[in-house]
Amino acid sequence: MNTLFVKYKSVIKFILTFLLVYISFSVIYKLYLDASDGSKFYPDYITHLVAKQSESLLNSFGYDALVLPHPDEPSMKVTVKGKYLARVIEGCNSISVVILFISFVIAFSGKLKTTFLFILSGSVLIYAVNLIRIAVLSMALYHYPEHKEILHAVVFPAIIYGLVFLLWIFWVNRFSKLKNKNA
Repeated sequence: MNTLFVKYKSVIKFILTFLLVYISFSVIYKLYLDASDGSKFYPDYITHLVAKQSESLLNSFGYDALVLPHPDEPSMKVTVKGKYLARVIEGCNSISVVILFISFVIAFSGKLKTTFLFILSGSVLIYAVNLIRIAVLSMALYHYPEHKEILHAVVFPAIIYGLVFLLWIFWVNRFSKLKNKNA
């Protein structure tokens, strides 16, 4: 048993570090969501901000967009020219994806400054791409409503998770301690 532990020490360390960071940030995020209940920003500040920034982005692309609180559920309704297209829910604000990204990077950490800067820049990139993703999805739904399922369930999740995967690959190959050990 001890030989297995020694042999797979780096794998076990990665898994435990990943889980510890992921669970810790998820608990903090859950506490934030619970504290947001009854806030003036509906459904929570970050989701509200993402919805409003997506609205601004759509309007900058020439669409007559309006984002309003959904009357029946904790989300923001996205409309273009009065046509209800989509809703921005808590899961659309990219925070859970950023938590996943950060957990992986920390589990494969490199130098402290490099790790911090990569987490910061990667998180900003994920957030920005997510805003663009929501705006483009809304435009696509406006023009091609018959493709709603494939756009929402396949194409647009692939964009955000594909970006995270590429960032992870870049991180492991350029900056992580794993790269430095094998160099």
